[in-house]
Amino acid sequence: MHRWGEDKTLDIIKPCPNFKTHKNLIQIVLLLLICDSSIIIYPCRVLSQSRFFEFPLLTLNFVLRILSCFLIIAITGSSRKIALMGQREKSSNNHSSRKRGMGRKDQKGGRGVDRDSNKRNQSNDAANVKSASKKQSEFEHQNQFVRKEIDPETSKYFSEIANLFDSNGVDLEERSVICGNALEETRGREYEIATDYIISHVLQTLLEGCELDQLCSFLRNSASVFPAIAMDKSGSHVAESALKSLATHLENPDAYSVIEEALLSICKVIVEKPLEMICNCHGSYVLRTLLSLCKGVSIETPEHRGAKSSKALAKRLNLKTSHSDENNLEFSHQGFPDVFSYLLSGILSCSREDMKYLQVDQCSSLVLQTALGLMVKQDDELLEIIPLVLGCNSANGKEEGVLIETDVAKEILESLKDNSFSHLMEVILEVAPESLYNELFDKVFKNSLYDLSLDRSANFVIQALISHAKNQEQMGLIWEELAPRLKDLLEQGKSGVVTFLLAASQRLQSHEHKCCEALADALCSKNETRISIAPRLLFLDSYFYSQDKSTWEWAPGAKMHLMGCLILQEIFKFSSELIQPFITSLTSMKPEYTIETAKDPSGARVIEAFLASNAASKQKRRLIIKLRGHFGELSLHKSGSFTVEKCFDACNVALREAIAAELLEVKADLLKTTQGPYLLRKLDIDGYASRPEHWKSRQEAKQSTYNEFCSAFGSSKSNFPKNTFVSDAPEDASQDVEVENTRKESDHRPTSGVKRHREEHARDKHVSFAGGKGTKQKKSKTSEATTDKPATKKKPFLSGDMIGKNRHSNKLRI
Repeated sequence: MHRWGEDKTLDIIKPCPNFKTHKNLIQIVLLLLICDSSIIIYPCRVLSQSRFFEFPLLTLNFVLRILSCFLIIAITGSSRKIALMGQREKSSNNHSSRKRGMGRKDQKGGRGVDRDSNKRNQSNDAANVKSASKKQSEFEHQNQFVRKEIDPETSKYFSEIANLFDSNGVDLEERSVICGNALEETRGREYEIATDYIISHVLQTLLEGCELDQLCSFLRNSASVFPAIAMDKSGSHVAESALKSLATHLENPDAYSVIEEALLSICKVIVEKPLEMICNCHGSYVLRTLLSLCKGVSIETPEHRGAKSSKALAKRLNLKTSHSDENNLEFSHQGFPDVFSYLLSGILSCSREDMKYLQVDQCSSLVLQTALGLMVKQDDELLEIIPLVLGCNSANGKEEGVLIETDVAKEILESLKDNSFSHLMEVILEVAPESLYNELFDKVFKNSLYDLSLDRSANFVIQALISHAKNQEQMGLIWEELAPRLKDLLEQGKSGVVTFLLAASQRLQSHEHKCCEALADALCSKNETRISIAPRLLFLDSYFYSQDKSTWEWAPGAKMHLMGCLILQEIFKFSSELIQPFITSLTSMKPEYTIETAKDPSGARVIEAFLASNAASKQKRRLIIKLRGHFGELSLHKSGSFTVEKCFDACNVALREAIAAELLEVKADLLKTTQGPYLLRKLDIDGYASRPEHWKSRQEAKQSTYNEFCSAFGSSKSNFPKNTFVSDAPEDASQDVEVENTRKESDHRPTSGVKRHREEHARDKHVSFAGGKGTKQKKSKTSEATTDKPATKKKPFLSGDMIGKNRHSNKLRI
């Protein structure tokens, strides 16, 4: 039998004494596995170069086998690590590590409100991903600037300025002069200085503290390289600081012309090659800031960062009483409409051929979302822009009345499962004019609602589609597709679709009774009693994920399901005749379950919604009594204080006295909390402590006054909740939905409940009785004014020229 010789063995081991390369590690493992007999007979000969001591033969054989296993694991792990590092290096060219405002942070509900499906896939279409990566690499290859090295004197100069500002030894006048001189030093070297990691921080401070003329001069001088600065990791912060500093000077009306000139110089450079900046993660954010600034909208909004605000979700779920201002933006200044139109039309005109790529790219999709969101209620312009964004060739489509072609509708349907495109489609459905929405509904979504609802990305689009349904006919079509499979949607974790279905039913007053019945059937079989509907909704995931649903029980100490609680809130907006099973289930819970529900932030909102409903007073008191003895504990929590306030308003005088007594015991602790002083003032705990009998008589007087008012003016169509003593203003903070499931304290006023109630009643009387004629007269005057104006033919949005036009001119052409 041939044995390996000493020389041959050492030749393999010698090149790698420290085991540093994968090639030599593999050789050693093979040697240990193959040459087993040689190792047993000649252990010292093989290991002499590694300085091992001589062991017994069997023990050494066992040790070497263990060592070979570890080496194999190390080689496999190292190879996998290198592969991952290679993938990261490739992906770093497409998406930088700094994604400030780029992606929607998947936070407790994400952009939609389906908590179990908020982690959307980045892209479900491999072909789209491949083409997007190739296209983006082309754009980034075109944008490679040669950055010159900064000389030591310049670095020292800006370093001294930074030290001077940090020492706080400069007054405001000197600071302005220093900023102006330092910005003048950047002339001709804006790109190099702005993209330097260290000096860029100093430049941000200079731009924030300089005068308007100095700021605009810097922007005009750097306009030719502004896109390159914005696409740099450090330079993007400089560009953002410059734009935000411009916004602070807009309080002065005389500054508009100077700022407009600076913005226009930047936009002219951007529209030459907009795709480079749109598809860059840093440039995309700066471009969205620029669009918001030109439109006059605050740039510190959640929508600007790519997130969905809690107010928008509250409006979708009908948690706001007024829908007249559903799409109103918060304008901080009048903006620069011509610059905005010039920039947007230039971007869209240069992007027609690459629109399919821009739809599925994360960075460019966010730019399109921002642009569409800023043009809300501008129907004429949106009818031109949205078909273009969707990839339609709408040259003659508008004249024929067809905006979405059939083949494009199929492509849209396939792309809805892409993460970036689904976000874009949500915004389109939100801002689309009614005619375009109806066309999208019929050509794209009809007969595909259930399949899309099961997708992790497309289900958010279905939520937006349902929440913006225009009429009862559309609600009927939605109901026919989704109602038979309501239980399947809940089992698949798509409870957000069910929530918006209930909200749309209540808003459009269509299929209300059927919705309540279908939901109850989905939660309880026909053989089961419906007493457990409310607990199962409070712990929706726990119930549907349990193996044996018939033996499911309350989960003590577990966090309640956000979507299940939102479903109950929507249910309690329906008429009490339709939701008796839900009311009975909630009021029949054990006292310890009711207390636990009140302590949970989401569960507390369910109790508040029930107390604000038109359920009978007897049913409300039945639930309030179960909380007796725990009002003091609840009031110390920010969410529980709202519940205590609602309980106080909904109960009789005897229970109010019990609540006041409990709060008086914890008054010292309440004063240390944020919400405590208001709650003590609202319930007049000091008055109860000093003169209990007088406090009680006042509460009885208020009760009788309110009852007389309800008997005189209340009706089934009244806006005042039945069986409620004093209803809060519609803007009560307890009706806001926070996606992060945290409650912010509202700005309460010390006005008494009766005074606020009378003011609301007087305002309602004025609107209902005095507003009739005034409204008609106002409408007639408006109609007369519109008929007197000569008819002017409005030019399309995507046709305009900014150069040589006045600031308020809408005649733009590319």
